[in-house]
Amino acid sequence: MNKKKIKVLESKGYKIGSAEDFLGLSKEDSEYIDLKIALSLAMSKRRKKSNLTQAQLAKMLKSSQSRIAKMEKGDPTVSVDLLIKSLLAMGADKKSIAMTIA
Repeated sequence: MNKKKIKVLESKGYKIGSAEDFLGLSKEDSEYIDLKIALSLAMSKRRKKSNLTQAQLAKMLKSSQSRIAKMEKGDPTVSVDLLIKSLLAMGADKKSIAMTIA
């Protein structure tokens, strides 16, 4: 955002900052959320690249299509374990997963 726009917004009482500031997240919480989002995006891309539907991936993981949708959207109820397991099930290796979160 440019400085002029920031000054206009601040003059009208708005506060400018990051989502981390707004939500009062610690650095660790923010990093964890970033990690989960990276894994979710990687999972979605790999599924699409593999020409799998959410339902097909769900069957591979013995899960449900709605759970796969939640995984791809970064739902907070989804564990990092499940995201990694899904990537491994689609053929990802440790190195590619590490590159995703690096």
